Amino acid sequence: MGDLDKTFRAIDVGDGGDGRWAAHTRPLWSLAEGWMTEEGRTPEGAERARKLFETHMPELVPVLDRLVRQLDRPDAEAFLTLATLRPFFSGCTQIGGAGTLLRNYDFDPDECEGVIVRSDFLRPVIGMQDAAWGLLDGMNDAGLAVSLTFGGRLVHGPGFAVLIVLRYLLETCDTVDEAVGRLRSIPISLPQNVTLVDRERAVTVYVGPDIELTEAPDACAANHQHLPVPDEQERFSRTGRRLAAVRAAGADVAAMLEPPLHQTAYDEGLGTLYTAHYRPGEGRVTYHWPGESWEQSFDAFAPGERTIRLGRRG
Repeated sequence: MGDLDKTFRAIDVGDGGDGRWAAHTRPLWSLAEGWMTEEGRTPEGAERARKLFETHMPELVPVLDRLVRQLDRPDAEAFLTLATLRPFFSGCTQIGGAGTLLRNYDFDPDECEGVIVRSDFLRPVIGMQDAAWGLLDGMNDAGLAVSLTFGGRLVHGPGFAVLIVLRYLLETCDTVDEAVGRLRSIPISLPQNVTLVDRERAVTVYVGPDIELTEAPDACAANHQHLPVPDEQERFSRTGRRLAAVRAAGADVAAMLEPPLHQTAYDEGLGTLYTAHYRPGEGRVTYHWPGESWEQSFDAFAPGERTIRLGRRG
């Protein structure tokens, strides 16, 4: 038992070529290496990951090469494709509307990078980074915002961690329709729910290694894709209860900071680490915690750090 603190940082990494991105990433490398599959560490696995990246994300290949040179670590290229990662599972609840995306990210606080990054790899992007340059959620200068939740089914297949897919969509797409079109052809290794928002449209889609892209009934998501949700899954994740609650509340920050949407099961990896409220048409995002908030924008991005009292562990 004890108070649980989490430090969040905000950094500007530019185009990744001037050392700022590498200076942040190198201290995390020993942790990152543990996320890779054994197959991904082999020359054959690394080559397959590179070819998959070149096939599905050709626009990002120059950025990948730039970051690999900056990082200068064994297995850096294979890792940074994010096509060689072990499966990971999280909680999360999110809701979109025209011009707004609101989400809670629920995960193990010790396993979350907790870094808000402004980058200019191909274009200006702000988001919550994970796995070196992947994104849990984010927005771009065109007014597009995206966010993920785990789809709730324990299946795994060849493809990318969704983190790099969100990065790719924000780097290359201007609208929801364009991003959904690209998502249809990208292999994703785990079931994921992706909510996408622009100035005029909001949608949630279900993707995964064993299903075709499917549009959800509305722009809301928790941690399931198909109904009914098995009783055991609902008892553990409360996904159905949270989805009903966010639908009833709408895009209401106050509701996201209270149960059942705000969770405190940190020892189970299902505690809420932050609430993000994106207004991509305005180029602004505000990260919320009970009693505290932190706004960032393209016009006024402020590097720094905040230590947040999340609650109590145990």
